[in-house]
Amino acid sequence: MFHPYYKSVIWGGDAIGALKGVDTGTPSTGESWEISAVPGHESVVAEGPLAGRNICELMADYGADFTGRIPAERFGSTFPLLIKLIDAQRDLSVQVHPDDELAAARHDSPGKTEMWYVVDAKPGSHIYSGLQAPLTREEYPACAADGTIMERIGAHEAEAGQFYFIPAGTLHAIGAGTLIAEVQQTSDITYRVYDYGRLDTDGRPRQLHTELAADAIDYRFPNPVEPTAKRFGKTTEGAVCCRYFNVDYIAGGECKAGGDADSFTILMAVGGDAEVAGPDGHTLHMHRGTTAMLAAAAPEHTVKADGALLKITIK
Repeated sequence: MFHPYYKSVIWGGDAIGALKGVDTGTPSTGESWEISAVPGHESVVAEGPLAGRNICELMADYGADFTGRIPAERFGSTFPLLIKLIDAQRDLSVQVHPDDELAAARHDSPGKTEMWYVVDAKPGSHIYSGLQAPLTREEYPACAADGTIMERIGAHEAEAGQFYFIPAGTLHAIGAGTLIAEVQQTSDITYRVYDYGRLDTDGRPRQLHTELAADAIDYRFPNPVEPTAKRFGKTTEGAVCCRYFNVDYIAGGECKAGGDADSFTILMAVGGDAEVAGPDGHTLHMHRGTTAMLAAAAPEHTVKADGALLKITIK
């Protein structure tokens, strides 16, 4: 397991600490970066013989034994995923992320395709994703300026257990009252489109990226990817699957993880505690809200989960 990085933001709260059963030590904790290779925020191993080593050092030392054959061939020496928990006590801004081509040209970075799993949601909360009405590039700047862009974006009532797939280019926002587990490409590039006229802690309007976002938005309508939430009442392989990540939904109970030379395995205990037992008898306890990773060279482990579990690989 890695030490999480807790990020304080104006829209954050205390739900992440409550989920994990810890004091984050961070006011208004909006994000917990569970596993990260983002420069400046590289995750550090929390325990065991590799304690104190960061994820990029492990990549350099172990290569495909750490990440697996497919991530190494597809993404090279970069750890490809950023794993987060997000606590939205207030509405997040309307955003869009660039795809790989645009992000490489502008930022020398991968793009940002992501997926959300709703861990918890208060009654009346929403997830905003995709277009529910047509929007053209010519209309976009005025809609972003006057807030009517909210009339174009799909609004979905949030409920625990939902999955949302957010490809790069999709206009989206996380609504107030939701706690989200996020799996995304290793990228911290966000173009803020609309922020409800809010001010930052210094009393100034938060920065918008209207022009940068104009080239990143996917204006196709209807959306080529259905934004409506999906729920799975039973264990489901490939609940969300794309070239960047594969997320299996484990409804609880016993499953196998690791022992796969093709890919690392990341486990997120989103619905309850879990026990991860190796063939040598060593057992790792995962409190609800925590994340663990098995390197590609690790043997197969047995996982016993008290509630929902996300198993993340690359296929």
